[in-house]
Parts: sequence; structure tokens; C-alpha cells
Amino acid sequence: MQVKISESWKKVLEEEFTKPYFLDLVSFVKEEYSKHIVYPPGPKIFNAFENCSLEDLKVVIIGQDPYHGEGQANGLCFSVSDGIVQPPSLKNIFKELHNDLGVPAPKSGNLERWAKQGVLLLNATLTVRANTAGSHQKKGWEEFTDAVISKISESKKGVVFLLWGAYAQKKGAVIDTQKHYVLQAAHPSPFAADKGFFGCKHFSKTNAFLAKQGLAEIDW
Repeated sequence: MQVKISESWKKVLEEEFTKPYFLDLVSFVKEEYSKHIVYPPGPKIFNAFENCSLEDLKVVIIGQDPYHGEGQANGLCFSVSDGIVQPPSLKNIFKELHNDLGVPAPKSGNLERWAKQGVLLLNATLTVRANTAGSHQKKGWEEFTDAVISKISESKKGVVFLLWGAYAQKKGAVIDTQKHYVLQAAHPSPFAADKGFFGCKHFSKTNAFLAKQGLAEIDW
């Protein structure tokens, strides 16, 4: 089966696309899109990979589900399309970014500009039915994105992983911490941000680590 994904990723993920779980996942997703409103739009399902090649990848941020409101999800975790009101978690991310590096909160919540600098904005589940949070969980996406994280850990060195919240931290269990730099904090949602996300300074810490390796810092 042909999956439309950039060549750099296709090479390392090709074997996943032929596994029984993935073929079942594709059947499920196709049926969902044919019968229901599903986000993100079909061409944006693999947007995180399209905007950040494996060669250029320097940072990974792990989310859970795409946003399930109309027009929100654009295939990048925590990100929304231009012109869409920023969800609370994203507002808190920008708040911490401002407190950490003095970066003013941008008007647009579209994080494509991060992705194009080598930040993989990876949701654990890449699709969701409209207005139904978690509706595409445990259908195979998690197994696929676990494989993605494993492949990054195996094939790269010195990647910064930002794991916000218990779910992302559990998902990061496959990361080789001897080869990579793992930063953990509370989730940026309003329910948890005060419990360790605010003040984590992950943006400046990420850039300091990249600079130490002689890599260009992220223009957050």
C-alpha cells in the first residue's frame, strides 16, 4: 500500500506500512473519512513528516490527539491553522515561551514555522472524529507513532525530546537517553500548567543543547 509521506521518512518506515496492524488502521481511517467528518483533512494526516524531514530533525514534541473542533487540526501537535483561535494549551505554550525567552505571543497558532526548522510535532494519534476526543485511539496509530519514535532514537543522535505530561512521558519510554536529550514537564493544559510546565524553560534549554552540538538554534 502506498502511503503519501516524504521520502526521508518512507525509507525508515516502509516496513511499518506493510504490517497487519497498519493495513487494518488504513481500512479503519478510510471508512471513517467516508462516513464521518474527520480531522485533520486527509492531505494533512502526515503533515508533521512533510514539514520536517528526518535529515533535518533536531527536536521532537509529542502530543496526544489532534484537535477535534472545526478547522483546528492541521497535522502538527498543539498547532492550529492560521486564523483559528488558539486553544488553551497552545496559549500556555506561548506564555512559557515568552517567560523563558521573551518571545511575544504570535497572532497565529500555526507552528509550521517550527516544523520547517527541524521540530517534529508528533501526535500519538494522527486522526480524530469531529467533536469526539479520543475516537481514533487504540486503532493502530499509537503503534505506528511508537515505531516512529524508536526509529528516530535508533537512527539519529543528539535529538531533543520535549515530553509534556504523563502520556508523552510514557510514550517516550523507547528513547535511548544515552544518545538523546530528554526534557520532561507537566502538560501545558490549564489543568496542569501550574504544576511544572510554567517555569520549565524547555525552549532555552533546547537551544542551549543544540548550540553545544554546533547546530542552529530554533527561532521559536
